[in-house]
Amino acid sequence: MAEWKIVERGVQDVLGEGTLWSPRDNAVYWVDILAPALNRLSLADGDIRRWPMPEPLGWVVERAKGGFIGGFKSGFAEIDLDPLAIRPIVDPEPHLPGNRMNDGKADAQGRIWCGTMDMAEEQDCGSLYRLDPDLRVVSMDSGYRVPNGPAFSDCGRWLYHADTGRRVIYRFRRAEDGSIADRTPFIHFSEADGYPDGMTVDAEGHLWVAHWGGSRISRFSPDGERVRSIPLPARQVTNITFAGEGLDRMFVTSATIGLEATDYDGALYEVDGGVRGLPTHHFGG
Repeated sequence: MAEWKIVERGVQDVLGEGTLWSPRDNAVYWVDILAPALNRLSLADGDIRRWPMPEPLGWVVERAKGGFIGGFKSGFAEIDLDPLAIRPIVDPEPHLPGNRMNDGKADAQGRIWCGTMDMAEEQDCGSLYRLDPDLRVVSMDSGYRVPNGPAFSDCGRWLYHADTGRRVIYRFRRAEDGSIADRTPFIHFSEADGYPDGMTVDAEGHLWVAHWGGSRISRFSPDGERVRSIPLPARQVTNITFAGEGLDRMFVTSATIGLEATDYDGALYEVDGGVRGLPTHHFGG
């Protein structure tokens, strides 16, 4: 294939995000945060389904015992599909009604890491949270304008997490018990780069990052050096996941928010990255 193709022109997201590969369903899930909706692409037959959601949904993570955990504006919730059922778990920020969740992912220990943000993107009141399998919520870091990521190194010792508004990706030292330390600016985006958005790590330990306002995705070495960029026609590229039985298919989301949309903005792309990804992890609770 060429470096990229649009999966389906009939789906155009306002704010596509939160890509998730599900081996269990042989499908790629992603959210449209502001529609709001949850989408699913079946890799078996190319069918796309879309479930309307009652409020902004930033991400979904599969549960080991079935179903999903979702990051809603109002907090964490259980999600079942067919039929759709949503059961709230906990709101980590009842004191910040203007905040919503933006991006999240499970680690190898079955914990969910996710960020919150001011929906108006005016206040630095976002935080990084960890949801443990016992449903305990732990605040890990704070002071974010627009948190994005997170992603975990292949060795598990590093956590990558961006503040999109500051054009910086941070790297944290990560311990087995789920604690983090030594937040260090790892990659800085220039104005020409746009803003760092969603990210994932491949099987060779390189970090792939979506460029909001930069019309591309880029691959960075474990030392933070950019080694490759793949241009895309979407102006606001948002998130990346590896999928398929061999984890050798890359899917990328985009957004139309604030744009006079073209056929390319808000589309779901399949991109030829030429590398394999890491397995998807489930929430252990």
